[in-house]
Amino acid sequence: MHGELRLHPGKERSVRRRHPWLFAGAIDRVTGDPASGATVAVRAADGQWLAWAAYAPGSTIRARCWSFREDETIDAAWLARRVASAVARRADLARDSDALRLVYGEADQLPGLIADRYGRQLVVQFQAAGVEAHRDALLDALVAATGCADVYDRSDAANRSRGGMAPAGGVLRGAPPDPQLAIHEHGIAMRVDVVHGHKTGFYIDQRDNRRLVRALVADLVRTRGAPVRVLNCFCYTGGFSLAAALGGAATVVSIDSSAEALDLARANWRLNGLDGLDDAGRGAPRAEWREADVFDALRGLHQAGERFDLIVLDPPKFAASHHHVERAARAYKDINLSALRLLEPGGSLLTFSCSGAIEADLFQKIVAGAVIDARVDCQLMARLAAATDHPLLMTHPEGEYLKGLHLVRLPA
Repeated sequence: MHGELRLHPGKERSVRRRHPWLFAGAIDRVTGDPASGATVAVRAADGQWLAWAAYAPGSTIRARCWSFREDETIDAAWLARRVASAVARRADLARDSDALRLVYGEADQLPGLIADRYGRQLVVQFQAAGVEAHRDALLDALVAATGCADVYDRSDAANRSRGGMAPAGGVLRGAPPDPQLAIHEHGIAMRVDVVHGHKTGFYIDQRDNRRLVRALVADLVRTRGAPVRVLNCFCYTGGFSLAAALGGAATVVSIDSSAEALDLARANWRLNGLDGLDDAGRGAPRAEWREADVFDALRGLHQAGERFDLIVLDPPKFAASHHHVERAARAYKDINLSALRLLEPGGSLLTFSCSGAIEADLFQKIVAGAVIDARVDCQLMARLAAATDHPLLMTHPEGEYLKGLHLVRLPA
């Protein structure tokens, strides 16, 4: 322990509720001159011990709590136990996919650490001063818990800069990653670029929702008696497109503004044999890849009289912070209104927000507004979330960034 944080009167309530963050305004004084990432004692105004935390002088989140037990020592052995527990909790998920989130920061009581596995490759993000200070110990623990020798750093997210740390990246252990790693998810093969791709290379968090899309399309194929058309907006490298095609869609239209992402999506399409005939000699689904702004493309599809049986809206983060909520709300309403106008009666819309600043209730209200303006009737079938390897710590609701809705349009 290298210092102490004494809180203002009344500011200990969140810590007593085991919330892991302490903001700068809660701290009355700092003693001991702790360095960035040092473990400090957090004490109430009356001196009562509350938690062990990692100090971050360059961040508005001035400390992130490691432990609420005074008898614990935050050292390499303690960190290794936390890492091993997080990895073990996800062991059963490896049956369905070799792309998994192994450590999810605060949810796994390792604030600021992200660790993803792609086959035998680990990709990490150190997003806070505490885990940055213990980098080597955490890397040792990850390699020991997984048996994976290759570790690549993608600590280039914007929240690292907001925490007063420079972006970082590169090989940390073992060999450089393959430019296009092969992964498998529920029987679907995909390539991932962990060096240049979004997040740590892929949207692992949508794994369960991609499986849902495949099941929904298969159900439409069984019940419609007509070819099923699917629209995947902000398609990135085609995960939802592949799921729809393998579910039996006759046509899949995929839109993204990135030519590089569409190139990899096409390669993933070919990798799954979707550009040829199947074993029974039937034709493959028709794929349309459109490099375009999704907002403009949706309006163009409506003007052209296009209609779809299932639509996926999985946009990038529209609200980087609470300062951007109003602008983001307009953008979410715009794309959902346009999508609803393209949806066939009986069809499904799966719409998502990955903006942490947009809470689930607000997102539902935004989409409800789009339903009203589209003058259609829809049922909410399910609220959707990140895959089960992205759990939510109940005392840290800020960890719930991905939220989604499954709507079905009712017949007129």
